[in-house]
Amino acid sequence: MTDLSFPPMLADLARIAATDPPEFEVYEQFEHPDETAWWFRQWTGNQEADGGEFRFFGMEGAGGYVGLWLAREGRPLTEQPVVFLGSEGQTAVMAADLASFLWLLAQGIGPWEAVDGGEPEGVDPGAVAIAERHAPDSRRPWQEILRLAREEFPDFEGYIDEQCR
Repeated sequence: MTDLSFPPMLADLARIAATDPPEFEVYEQFEHPDETAWWFRQWTGNQEADGGEFRFFGMEGAGGYVGLWLAREGRPLTEQPVVFLGSEGQTAVMAADLASFLWLLAQGIGPWEAVDGGEPEGVDPGAVAIAERHAPDSRRPWQEILRLAREEFPDFEGYIDEQCR
């Protein structure tokens, strides 16, 4: 059985999300691989794809998934890029790792802002506290977080397109 438990920074995020709802729901643990496979097959139209390269940990209001893309072989979950797969086919690499993702949330950048370049909705004090506790050395402006992630993973959209039928 796969360990579905969150690393501490995500567990803390899930706790504050329960009291201060963000733009997306943070689960209590990673989605089970069987659920991921079902959803990914529906989303891509590819019955051979199983989405095993993703560990989804949340869903935004319109049904898009937020999770880790296991693109860095052999590296811990906290060092994997955070991606968004939207309900209407949108894709985005949101952050190069979980620490950077926490700083996006702290600055009011959620999945939709990461996709469409929208402005932040304001500072989230709860997310700031978590980012300061778990990732104090990763603090940088949200624009830089998005830019660095997209520079490091420029082929994400192409990778997803290859999965779709």
